[in-house]
Amino acid sequence: MPHRVVVLALDGLLPFELGIPQRIFGLARSAEAGGRSGRKLYEVVTCSIRPPGPVHTDADFTITVGHGPEALATADTVVVPASYELGPVYNEGRLTDGLAAAFAYVRPGTRMVSICTGSYTLAAAGYLDGRPATTHWAHADHFQRIFPTVRVDPDVLFTDDGDVLTSAGVAAGIDLCLHIVRRDHGAAVANDVARRTVVPPHREGGQAQYIQRPVPDTRFATTTTARAWALARLERPILLRDMAQQESMSVRTFTRRFREEVGVSPVQWLTRQRVELARRLLESTDLSIDQVARDAGFGTSTSLRQHLQAALGVSPTVYRRTFRSAAGSPAAGSRF
Repeated sequence: MPHRVVVLALDGLLPFELGIPQRIFGLARSAEAGGRSGRKLYEVVTCSIRPPGPVHTDADFTITVGHGPEALATADTVVVPASYELGPVYNEGRLTDGLAAAFAYVRPGTRMVSICTGSYTLAAAGYLDGRPATTHWAHADHFQRIFPTVRVDPDVLFTDDGDVLTSAGVAAGIDLCLHIVRRDHGAAVANDVARRTVVPPHREGGQAQYIQRPVPDTRFATTTTARAWALARLERPILLRDMAQQESMSVRTFTRRFREEVGVSPVQWLTRQRVELARRLLESTDLSIDQVARDAGFGTSTSLRQHLQAALGVSPTVYRRTFRSAAGSPAAGSRF
Protein backbone atom coordinates (compact mmCIF):
# COMPACT_ATOMS: atom_id res chain seq x y z
CA MET A 1 0.00 0.00 0.00
CA PRO A 2 1.25 3.53 -0.68
CA HIS A 3 2.49 5.53 2.28
CA ARG A 4 -0.47 7.72 3.29
CA VAL A 5 0.20 11.45 3.68
CA VAL A 6 -2.59 13.50 5.25
CA VAL A 7 -2.32 17.28 4.85
CA LEU A 8 -4.11 19.35 7.47
CA ALA A 9 -5.73 22.41 5.86
CA LEU A 10 -6.37 25.22 8.36
CA ASP A 11 -8.24 28.48 7.79
CA GLY A 12 -5.92 31.21 6.56
CA LEU A 13 -3.68 28.70 4.79
CA LEU A 14 -1.35 29.64 1.97
CA PRO A 15 -2.53 27.88 -1.22
CA PHE A 16 1.02 27.51 -2.54
CA GLU A 17 2.16 25.62 0.53
CA LEU A 18 -0.97 23.48 0.62
CA GLY A 19 -0.14 22.26 -2.87
CA ILE A 20 3.47 21.29 -2.15
CA PRO A 21 2.81 17.87 -0.53
CA GLN A 22 0.31 16.89 -3.23
CA ARG A 23 2.74 17.84 -5.98
CA ILE A 24 5.92 16.32 -4.54
CA PHE A 25 4.57 13.16 -2.93
CA GLY A 26 1.94 12.69 -5.61
CA LEU A 27 4.57 12.44 -8.36
CA ALA A 28 6.79 9.89 -6.58
CA ARG A 29 6.84 6.56 -8.39
CA SER A 30 8.88 3.45 -7.83
CA ALA A 31 11.72 2.87 -10.29
CA GLU A 32 10.97 -0.15 -12.46
CA ALA A 33 13.22 -2.13 -14.79
CA GLY A 34 14.18 -0.26 -17.92
CA GLY A 35 13.76 3.10 -16.23
CA ARG A 36 9.96 3.05 -16.36
CA SER A 37 7.96 4.69 -13.63
CA GLY A 38 6.10 2.18 -11.51
CA ARG A 39 3.59 2.26 -8.69
CA LYS A 40 2.62 5.33 -6.68
CA LEU A 41 4.65 5.49 -3.50
CA TYR A 42 2.41 7.90 -1.62
CA GLU A 43 -1.30 8.57 -1.32
CA VAL A 44 -2.02 12.20 -0.44
CA VAL A 45 -5.26 13.22 1.28
CA THR A 46 -6.29 16.69 2.49
CA CYS A 47 -8.43 17.14 5.58
CA SER A 48 -9.84 19.89 7.78
CA ILE A 49 -10.47 20.09 11.52
CA ARG A 50 -14.18 20.33 10.63
CA PRO A 51 -16.49 18.08 8.61
CA PRO A 52 -15.88 18.19 4.84
CA GLY A 53 -16.50 21.64 3.40
CA PRO A 54 -14.92 25.02 2.67
CA VAL A 55 -11.63 26.21 4.16
CA HIS A 56 -10.62 29.87 3.87
CA THR A 57 -7.23 30.78 2.41
CA ASP A 58 -5.17 33.95 2.61
CA ALA A 59 -6.09 34.57 -1.05
CA ASP A 60 -9.40 35.75 -2.51
CA PHE A 61 -10.81 32.24 -2.79
CA THR A 62 -11.73 29.31 -0.59
CA ILE A 63 -11.06 25.62 -1.16
CA THR A 64 -13.36 22.67 -0.57
CA VAL A 65 -11.83 19.88 1.51
CA GLY A 66 -13.35 16.44 1.19
CA HIS A 67 -12.25 14.92 4.51
CA GLY A 68 -12.75 15.75 8.16
CA PRO A 69 -10.26 15.32 11.03
CA GLU A 70 -10.87 11.56 11.25
CA ALA A 71 -8.62 11.22 8.19
CA LEU A 72 -5.68 11.95 10.51
CA ALA A 73 -6.21 8.52 12.09
CA THR A 74 -5.23 6.90 8.77
CA ALA A 75 -2.01 8.90 8.28
CA ASP A 76 1.50 7.50 8.10
CA THR A 77 2.70 11.10 7.75
CA VAL A 78 0.85 14.29 8.71
CA VAL A 79 1.83 17.57 7.01
CA VAL A 80 0.76 20.93 8.47
CA PRO A 81 1.27 23.86 6.07
CA ALA A 82 1.38 27.48 7.18
CA SER A 83 -1.69 29.47 8.14
CA TYR A 84 -2.18 33.18 8.87
CA GLU A 85 -5.15 32.57 11.17
CA LEU A 86 -3.65 30.50 13.98
CA GLY A 87 -5.01 32.73 16.76
CA PRO A 88 -4.04 31.35 20.19
CA VAL A 89 -1.66 28.90 18.58
CA TYR A 90 0.48 31.79 17.36
CA ASN A 91 -0.17 34.26 20.18
CA GLU A 92 -0.22 31.97 23.21
CA GLY A 93 1.24 28.65 22.10
CA ARG A 94 -1.90 26.63 22.80
CA LEU A 95 -4.22 24.61 20.58
CA THR A 96 -7.82 25.56 19.98
CA ASP A 97 -10.41 22.99 21.00
CA GLY A 98 -10.90 22.06 17.35
CA LEU A 99 -7.20 21.49 16.77
CA ALA A 100 -6.82 19.51 19.99
CA ALA A 101 -9.70 17.25 18.98
CA ALA A 102 -8.18 16.79 15.53
CA PHE A 103 -4.75 15.86 16.84
CA ALA A 104 -6.34 13.29 19.13
CA TYR A 105 -6.92 11.22 15.97
CA VAL A 106 -3.18 11.03 15.19
CA ARG A 107 -1.76 7.61 15.97
CA PRO A 108 1.43 7.24 18.04
CA GLY A 109 4.48 6.91 15.80
CA THR A 110 3.00 8.95 12.95
CA ARG A 111 5.61 11.09 11.20
CA MET A 112 4.83 14.79 11.74
CA VAL A 113 5.88 17.47 9.27
CA SER A 114 5.39 21.24 9.16
CA ILE A 115 5.91 23.80 6.42
CA CYS A 116 6.79 27.38 7.42
CA THR A 117 4.66 28.56 10.37
CA GLY A 118 2.92 25.21 10.49
CA SER A 119 5.63 24.60 13.08
CA TYR A 120 3.57 26.65 15.55
CA THR A 121 0.82 24.06 15.35
CA LEU A 122 3.20 21.15 15.91
CA ALA A 123 4.84 22.96 18.81
CA ALA A 124 1.51 23.81 20.45
CA ALA A 125 0.56 20.13 20.15
CA GLY A 126 3.76 19.16 21.99
CA TYR A 127 5.53 17.45 19.12
CA LEU A 128 8.54 19.78 19.23
CA ASP A 129 9.27 19.81 22.96
CA GLY A 130 13.03 19.48 23.42
CA ARG A 131 13.54 18.90 19.70
CA PRO A 132 15.34 20.84 16.97
CA ALA A 133 13.00 22.78 14.70
CA THR A 134 12.87 25.71 12.33
CA THR A 135 10.29 28.08 10.91
CA HIS A 136 10.28 31.12 8.64
CA TRP A 137 13.22 33.32 9.64
CA ALA A 138 10.93 36.34 10.14
CA HIS A 139 9.04 34.46 12.90
CA ALA A 140 11.97 32.64 14.51
CA ASP A 141 12.45 35.00 17.47
CA HIS A 142 8.75 35.06 18.25
CA PHE A 143 8.54 31.28 17.88
CA GLN A 144 11.36 30.81 20.38
CA ARG A 145 9.69 33.15 22.90
CA ILE A 146 6.36 31.34 22.65
CA PHE A 147 7.95 27.87 22.75
CA PRO A 148 11.09 28.14 24.91
CA THR A 149 11.61 24.35 25.14
CA VAL A 150 12.00 23.99 21.37
CA ARG A 151 15.58 24.10 20.04
CA VAL A 152 14.98 26.64 17.29
CA ASP A 153 17.47 26.96 14.45
CA PRO A 154 16.51 30.07 12.48
CA ASP A 155 19.16 29.68 9.81
CA VAL A 156 18.42 26.34 8.14
CA LEU A 157 16.05 25.32 5.35
CA PHE A 158 14.68 22.37 7.29
CA THR A 159 15.31 20.08 10.24
CA ASP A 160 15.00 16.30 10.37
CA ASP A 161 14.64 14.73 13.81
CA GLY A 162 13.50 11.33 12.62
CA ASP A 163 9.74 11.26 13.08
CA VAL A 164 9.36 15.05 13.32
CA LEU A 165 10.51 17.37 10.52
CA THR A 166 10.07 21.12 10.08
CA SER A 167 10.85 23.52 7.24
CA ALA A 168 11.42 27.21 6.82
CA GLY A 169 9.17 29.39 4.68
CA VAL A 170 7.42 28.63 1.41
CA ALA A 171 9.89 27.06 -1.06
CA ALA A 172 11.78 25.35 1.76
CA GLY A 173 8.70 23.14 2.01
CA ILE A 174 9.61 21.78 -1.42
CA ASP A 175 13.12 21.04 -0.19
CA LEU A 176 11.77 19.23 2.87
CA CYS A 177 9.27 17.12 0.92
CA LEU A 178 11.97 16.14 -1.59
CA HIS A 179 14.23 15.29 1.35
CA ILE A 180 11.54 12.99 2.75
CA VAL A 181 11.12 11.26 -0.62
CA ARG A 182 14.90 10.87 -0.83
CA ARG A 183 15.06 9.52 2.71
CA ASP A 184 12.22 7.08 2.07
CA HIS A 185 13.10 5.91 -1.44
CA GLY A 186 16.51 7.19 -2.49
CA ALA A 187 18.00 9.86 -4.70
CA ALA A 188 16.83 8.39 -8.01
CA VAL A 189 13.14 8.67 -7.09
CA ALA A 190 13.57 12.13 -5.54
CA ASN A 191 15.53 13.39 -8.55
CA ASP A 192 12.80 12.15 -10.88
CA VAL A 193 10.21 14.12 -8.90
CA ALA A 194 12.48 17.19 -9.00
CA ARG A 195 12.84 16.92 -12.78
CA ARG A 196 9.08 16.63 -13.22
CA THR A 197 8.49 19.72 -11.08
CA VAL A 198 11.47 21.59 -12.57
CA VAL A 199 13.11 22.39 -9.23
CA PRO A 200 16.65 21.78 -7.94
CA PRO A 201 16.92 18.12 -6.90
CA HIS A 202 18.62 18.82 -3.61
CA ARG A 203 19.27 21.70 -1.27
CA GLU A 204 20.88 20.60 1.97
CA GLY A 205 18.79 21.24 5.07
CA GLY A 206 21.65 23.13 6.69
CA GLN A 207 21.82 25.67 3.87
CA ALA A 208 21.07 29.20 5.00
CA GLN A 209 17.44 30.37 4.77
CA TYR A 210 18.46 33.83 3.69
CA ILE A 211 21.50 34.53 1.56
CA GLN A 212 22.66 37.91 0.37
CA ARG A 213 22.21 37.26 -3.34
CA PRO A 214 20.01 34.19 -3.93
CA VAL A 215 19.64 35.40 -7.53
CA PRO A 216 23.04 36.51 -8.88
CA ASP A 217 23.20 40.16 -9.88
CA THR A 218 24.26 40.23 -13.53
CA ARG A 219 26.10 43.48 -12.96
CA PHE A 220 28.71 41.54 -10.99
CA ALA A 221 30.78 38.45 -11.66
CA THR A 222 29.19 35.27 -10.27
CA THR A 223 30.52 31.86 -9.24
CA THR A 224 28.34 29.85 -11.62
CA THR A 225 31.18 28.85 -13.93
CA ALA A 226 33.32 27.65 -11.05
CA ARG A 227 30.51 25.51 -9.67
CA ALA A 228 29.85 23.91 -13.06
CA TRP A 229 33.58 23.31 -13.49
CA ALA A 230 33.80 21.62 -10.07
CA LEU A 231 30.73 19.45 -10.62
CA ALA A 232 32.29 18.06 -13.81
CA ARG A 233 35.40 16.82 -11.94
CA LEU A 234 34.30 15.91 -8.42
CA GLU A 235 36.45 12.77 -8.52
CA ARG A 236 39.62 14.88 -8.78
CA PRO A 237 41.36 17.02 -6.15
CA ILE A 238 39.88 20.53 -6.27
CA LEU A 239 41.57 23.41 -4.49
CA LEU A 240 39.91 26.66 -3.57
CA ARG A 241 42.36 28.57 -5.72
CA ASP A 242 41.42 26.35 -8.69
CA MET A 243 37.78 27.36 -8.35
CA ALA A 244 38.69 31.03 -7.92
CA GLN A 245 40.78 30.91 -11.09
CA GLN A 246 37.70 29.82 -13.09
CA GLU A 247 36.17 33.22 -12.28
CA SER A 248 39.45 35.19 -12.45
CA MET A 249 39.03 36.22 -8.82
CA SER A 250 41.27 36.22 -5.81
CA VAL A 251 40.56 33.46 -3.31
CA ARG A 252 39.28 36.02 -0.82
CA THR A 253 36.90 37.68 -3.26
CA PHE A 254 35.71 34.35 -4.62
CA THR A 255 35.02 32.95 -1.15
CA ARG A 256 32.99 36.02 -0.18
CA ARG A 257 31.04 36.06 -3.44
CA PHE A 258 30.41 32.30 -3.25
CA ARG A 259 28.93 32.54 0.23
CA GLU A 260 26.78 35.50 -0.80
CA GLU A 261 25.31 33.51 -3.70
CA VAL A 262 25.11 29.98 -2.30
CA GLY A 263 24.82 30.53 1.45
CA VAL A 264 27.71 28.23 2.43
CA SER A 265 31.46 28.23 1.91
CA PRO A 266 32.99 26.64 -1.22
CA VAL A 267 34.45 23.82 0.88
CA GLN A 268 31.08 23.04 2.49
CA TRP A 269 29.37 23.13 -0.89
CA LEU A 270 31.99 20.86 -2.47
CA THR A 271 31.66 18.32 0.34
CA ARG A 272 27.88 18.25 -0.04
CA GLN A 273 28.13 17.67 -3.79
CA ARG A 274 30.51 14.78 -3.20
CA VAL A 275 28.21 13.28 -0.58
CA GLU A 276 25.33 13.48 -3.05
CA LEU A 277 27.41 11.80 -5.76
CA ALA A 278 28.44 9.05 -3.33
CA ARG A 279 24.80 8.48 -2.41
CA ARG A 280 23.82 8.08 -6.06
CA LEU A 281 26.67 5.64 -6.67
CA LEU A 282 25.82 3.60 -3.59
CA GLU A 283 22.19 3.41 -4.61
CA SER A 284 22.55 2.74 -8.32
CA THR A 285 25.82 0.83 -8.85
CA ASP A 286 27.64 -2.25 -7.57
CA LEU A 287 30.95 -0.41 -7.24
CA SER A 288 33.00 -1.27 -4.19
CA ILE A 289 33.04 1.19 -1.30
CA ASP A 290 36.66 2.02 -2.14
CA GLN A 291 35.74 2.78 -5.76
CA VAL A 292 32.75 4.89 -4.73
CA ALA A 293 35.07 6.86 -2.45
CA ARG A 294 37.47 7.50 -5.33
CA ASP A 295 34.77 8.34 -7.88
CA ALA A 296 33.10 10.78 -5.48
CA GLY A 297 36.37 12.56 -4.74
CA PHE A 298 36.85 11.39 -1.15
CA GLY A 299 39.93 9.35 -2.03
CA THR A 300 39.61 6.65 0.62
CA SER A 301 36.79 4.62 2.11
CA THR A 302 37.71 6.02 5.52
CA SER A 303 37.13 9.58 4.33
CA LEU A 304 33.86 8.59 2.65
CA ARG A 305 32.70 6.85 5.81
CA GLN A 306 33.47 9.89 7.94
CA HIS A 307 31.65 12.31 5.65
CA LEU A 308 28.62 10.08 5.13
CA GLN A 309 28.38 9.47 8.86
CA ALA A 310 28.53 13.22 9.51
CA ALA A 311 25.90 13.99 6.86
CA LEU A 312 23.49 11.09 7.31
CA GLY A 313 24.44 9.27 10.47
CA VAL A 314 25.12 5.96 8.71
CA SER A 315 28.04 4.13 7.12
CA PRO A 316 28.28 3.55 3.33
CA THR A 317 27.51 -0.13 3.82
CA VAL A 318 24.36 0.54 5.85
CA TYR A 319 23.24 3.22 3.40
CA ARG A 320 23.63 0.85 0.45
CA ARG A 321 21.84 -1.95 2.24
CA THR A 322 18.92 0.38 2.95
CA PHE A 323 18.41 1.26 -0.70
CA ARG A 324 19.68 -1.85 -2.48
CA SER A 325 17.26 -4.47 -1.20
CA ALA A 326 16.66 -7.64 -3.13
CA ALA A 327 13.58 -6.06 -4.67
CA GLY A 328 15.60 -3.10 -5.87
CA SER A 329 13.77 -0.51 -3.79
CA PRO A 330 13.73 0.38 -0.09
CA ALA A 331 10.92 -0.08 2.32
CA ALA A 332 8.72 2.98 2.64
CA GLY A 333 9.53 5.11 5.62
CA SER A 334 13.15 3.98 5.95
CA ARG A 335 14.98 5.78 8.72
CA PHE A 336 18.64 6.79 9.00
